Amino acid sequence: MTLLIQNGEIVTSEKRYTADILVEGETITQIGERLAVPDGAEVIDASGKYVFPGFIDPHVHIHLPFMGTFAKDTHATGSQAALIGGTTTYIEMLAPAGSDDLMDAWHLWTGMAEGNSACDYSFHIGVTAWNDSTEGYLRELVAGGMTSFKVFLAYKGAFGIEDAALFKTLTLAKELGVVVTAHCENAELVSQLQAKLLSEGKTGPEWHEPSRPEQVEADGTAHFATFLEMTGAEGYVVHLSNAKALNAALDAKARGVNLHIESVIPHFVLDKTFAERPGVEGAKHVMSPPLRDKSNHAALWAALERGEIDTVATDHCPFDVAQKHMGDGNFTLIPNGIPAIEDRVNLLYTYGVSRGSLTLHRFVDAASTRTAKIFGLYPKKGEIAVGSDADLVIYDPAYRGTISAATSHVNNDYSGFEGFAIDGRPSVVTVRGQVAVRDGAFVGEPGRGQLLRRVPHRSGA
Repeated sequence: MTLLIQNGEIVTSEKRYTADILVEGETITQIGERLAVPDGAEVIDASGKYVFPGFIDPHVHIHLPFMGTFAKDTHATGSQAALIGGTTTYIEMLAPAGSDDLMDAWHLWTGMAEGNSACDYSFHIGVTAWNDSTEGYLRELVAGGMTSFKVFLAYKGAFGIEDAALFKTLTLAKELGVVVTAHCENAELVSQLQAKLLSEGKTGPEWHEPSRPEQVEADGTAHFATFLEMTGAEGYVVHLSNAKALNAALDAKARGVNLHIESVIPHFVLDKTFAERPGVEGAKHVMSPPLRDKSNHAALWAALERGEIDTVATDHCPFDVAQKHMGDGNFTLIPNGIPAIEDRVNLLYTYGVSRGSLTLHRFVDAASTRTAKIFGLYPKKGEIAVGSDADLVIYDPAYRGTISAATSHVNNDYSGFEGFAIDGRPSVVTVRGQVAVRDGAFVGEPGRGQLLRRVPHRSGA
């Protein structure tokens, strides 16, 4: 495959210029003005459009057993929706229950993705228990290129781990040079608050947020940071949702804790009133940490603009309307999650860049480049440079549209962003040199995605 992209405005995390890009096979081989057209090359005119490096979503759930049911996407539907939205690589949370065998889970998750994902992918390895086999399994997986872990300081009795296991996980991660990603809440406080609210007859979805208030997330964030400080490990807070938790993370960073911060697109554009709608309409927007008071939006956007929030992900986790009804009469039984993998890039561009004050460089950095650097994918991913993978998004800023479940490509029957306007969308998306999307339609090879094996980006010594 030879592809020549002409006249596009190339935008990376640091540079912005107009040039042509020559792709041969899976790799960018030349960048320059008025490049010659090789024999047999496909030519794409990107005049009037941006050319971005392929976007990377560092936090998705495709296969997920949760609350007695399973997330609705397959690796085929989820990856194709990702590509239509401009995401060319995702990192999936491999999250077995604490009672499951970790290596059995590894074979299950990878087996479901292999030959079905249309874009490239990797995994964060969930440490949901610590037993005699755990350390050996983790060493084996890290040696095989899975250089990030996931821990849950929530979901007691399911995914959550106790402090002793957290300490052992972080100690091993420090030795191996692995990044540990963490869902930060105080599990005991959540459990007690849930029981209290239910005993008072407060059972609807509007009580989900009060059962996991901002202080509970801030406490979990500070707790995780303290363990990082004591072990010297590198950490990454996932889906941070509010100013109190942000301050806890920034306080830790100020005293030298090696900590990265992720937020997710729902927390920038939705607020808790969406989950306070009656019945299943509210349940559609139940996620954890919950949607917060709208006053938090300004703090999150400002921190993102300053680079204090490193990355913007999705925590994509689609459950359909019937599954959301599982929590009728008991908000603690609502499967947590919202579909977002297709909409992240367009929402971030629209409400950050087009209608906000987020620079194009910080947009690319937060949605692609910094993720690639943190998780050992750079410069093959997250960059437009000779030698990088030809994962490219030709983005049309003149497009205008509206998000709707009726036109969505995820395997779900509602959108959490129904009716949201978007300014711009991907016009053409390539994965390792092959065109996968044209004008909102998937045209690629369904099973072409590869498992990305990564190298620890620091020694850990």
